[in-house]
Amino acid sequence: MPPASPSQPAPTGPASAPLQAITAHDMFKFQVVAFVEGIQRNMFGPSANFPYLPHHPLPHHLFASLLLLIHPPLLHPSPFLMVALKSDEALPQDILIELEMVDLVANKVGNSFDDNTNDTAKNVFDLGAFVGDLTFEEDAGSDDISLEGLEQELEECKNYDVVANILSKGTKLREYTKGVENNIRQVELDSIQDYIKESDNLVSLHDQIRDCDTILSQMETLLSGFQDEIGSISSDIKILQEKSMDMGLKLKNRKVAESKLAKFVEDIIVPPRMVDIVVDGEVNDEYMRTLEMLSKKLKFVEVDPMVKTSKALKDVQPELEKLRQKAVSKVFDFIVQKLYALRKPKTNIQILQQSVLLKYKYIVSFLKEHGKDVYNEVRAAYIDTMNKVLSAHFRAYIQALEKLQLDIATSSDLIGVETRSTSLFSRGREPLKNRSAVFALGDRINILKEIDQPALIPHIAEASSLKYPYEVLFRSLHKLLMDTATSEYLLALYLFCDDFFGEESIFYDICAGPFTVIDEHFNSILPNCYDAIGLMLMIRIIHHHQLIMSRRRIPCLDSYLDKVNISLWPRFKMVFDLHLSSLRNANVKTLWEDDIHPHYVMRRYAEFTASLIHLNVEYGDGQLELNMERLRMAIDDLLLKLAKTFTKSKSQIVFLINNYDMTIAVLKEASPEGGKIQLHFEDLLKTNTSLFVNIRELKGKDPVLFVGLKGEELLLEHFSDLIKFVKTRGSEDPSSSSGFDKPITVAEVEPIVKDFASRWKAAIELMHKDVITSFSNFLCGMEILRAALTQLLLYYTRLSDCIKRIVGGSTLNKDLVSISSIMYEIRKYSRTF
Repeated sequence: MPPASPSQPAPTGPASAPLQAITAHDMFKFQVVAFVEGIQRNMFGPSANFPYLPHHPLPHHLFASLLLLIHPPLLHPSPFLMVALKSDEALPQDILIELEMVDLVANKVGNSFDDNTNDTAKNVFDLGAFVGDLTFEEDAGSDDISLEGLEQELEECKNYDVVANILSKGTKLREYTKGVENNIRQVELDSIQDYIKESDNLVSLHDQIRDCDTILSQMETLLSGFQDEIGSISSDIKILQEKSMDMGLKLKNRKVAESKLAKFVEDIIVPPRMVDIVVDGEVNDEYMRTLEMLSKKLKFVEVDPMVKTSKALKDVQPELEKLRQKAVSKVFDFIVQKLYALRKPKTNIQILQQSVLLKYKYIVSFLKEHGKDVYNEVRAAYIDTMNKVLSAHFRAYIQALEKLQLDIATSSDLIGVETRSTSLFSRGREPLKNRSAVFALGDRINILKEIDQPALIPHIAEASSLKYPYEVLFRSLHKLLMDTATSEYLLALYLFCDDFFGEESIFYDICAGPFTVIDEHFNSILPNCYDAIGLMLMIRIIHHHQLIMSRRRIPCLDSYLDKVNISLWPRFKMVFDLHLSSLRNANVKTLWEDDIHPHYVMRRYAEFTASLIHLNVEYGDGQLELNMERLRMAIDDLLLKLAKTFTKSKSQIVFLINNYDMTIAVLKEASPEGGKIQLHFEDLLKTNTSLFVNIRELKGKDPVLFVGLKGEELLLEHFSDLIKFVKTRGSEDPSSSSGFDKPITVAEVEPIVKDFASRWKAAIELMHKDVITSFSNFLCGMEILRAALTQLLLYYTRLSDCIKRIVGGSTLNKDLVSISSIMYEIRKYSRTF
């Protein structure tokens, strides 16, 4: 470091000592620092922030920057000094010596501010006069500069104005650089003068900042006091919060203890009012509520293990036991008294059950929980009472129903049995063929539509002198049984069981007597029942009753109804087999009547089959259909045997047609859609009708059905000559004699033509009357007549064609009947049809 100038005073102390109160010397230092700060911001960036207030020690990097400006040797500082510029650490001793020189310069310049005799112009500090020209010496020790690539760089920079100006004028770079440096130095000096001019404002700002700092210090002291007080208050609040939580927990524990203790006291004490009601009170609603309270106390004492260890129990338990015994005894006497009231004659059991037993149902529950032995006695008494009462009621009801029974059929009322009485001692009764109710369903089917109607009231029906088939009484009896069983089942479960899956056996104990009474009655009726339609109706009634009980969700009668159904089917099968045997073993001679109209046996069969078909429509019982097919085969055989007993073939075929037509009509009423049996009889009717109206060949038909008839019965009776001629010679060539001795002549045909022309209308009228009298079904007869007349038209048409081919046949044209006339007559009868 070069020595200080002689005009400079020797340093008075270390440069790192803190500066004192603001003087002219301090003011200069402040201005210098402000100037240095601008340089620092250019060096370290605009975000650099350095403290420069005079009452603070100046950081060493500010002095280092100042040294770079006023001390030329430091223009190339050592690396250590450059680190010091960016560090706040203490400077080494050699740097501190250089900083002392800065202090001396500041003292020298500051003394000029103390001289009051100088004019205002001298107050401006001439930094250039003091410092002198700042020159940059060449660095002898610098490395050789490489000029490689200089030409390329110059070529790239020739577009810049400054570079182009320098190159065009030929100015030396060193001179140009010195000029730029002088310009920068002048700008810096101007900037320093600006900072000096604003020194008063900076002093004022410093004073304001110091006053603010004093105020903020006072506020800091005040806030510190507040903070201490708030900390004290927070401590007190925390203590109070802890006390509050402790008090809340204690209060909660006391409330829990109080509630448990209150519940314990409430559950274990025996109020005097309870004692009075249990001992001396009447059994009513209040008594029931008291029993519930007593039951709760008894359960509380028995169940809770903590209660058993309490001393209070020793005082209360004997009193509770006495009350229990008294309550059990009293309610037992009450319920038994009500049960005996059920045995009184003409007592409405259902009303008594609903108004008394259901109302005081809790009595039974109380006995079940706190008096098991007494409960079993009450249960047994109820079962015994209801068993006897219901048995007596059903026995009386059955006896009343038996008076209303209408006998429909006996063992002799079968399809194949003759109507005439064969015994002298047989009871007089209406002929069976007029008693269609034995085989026809009729209005009896209504019983299935009234399946859920109330049961019959016997004395009302008896007063009206009404009689009913047994299936009506059967439905009424079982309707009463279902309603009674439903009521008793629910009542028994409600009284003696906790739920529907409890003691269901109590119902069967109660209804064992009624079941026995009904079985005895049914077993006496069923062996003597020969009414197959009634038996099938009872089977369907049982099916509907099973569905009703299923909808009610009451399973108590399932086994009983199954048993009745199982007993009905074998009986029906037996009666059905009797009917089948009567047809197979029928005596044709005794059954035959000289009448071509439908036979009463066939009518019985048709009505019987139609009834069974109607009762099987919604059920599709395959076994029943198989039995009806067996019955159909038997009636076919019997009907053919009856037809063969007629001497005339016409009567035979008319008899078959009438019976088949009647059977089809009856079957259609039962099942309009038709079934196998109906289709079978329709085929037979078509076959015999075709045979009757002269259709010879019936392919695919059983010959036995024709019973030896030769056909053409209706037409041969009135137009035999015409039919015979057409069949024998109508297809021949009149001029040829092949197959015959001579050809057809006019003389041979003329009698036939004249005979037909003279009486064809009368013959058709006779045929019409014959059909009306022969066929019981008018529609069927008119259909047969129409077919016969159509066949007649075909025969006459063939005759007319044959005459046209005969030599001299034109002479008969005047006697020929026109085809249109015959067709008009046919249409006339068709209109009648």
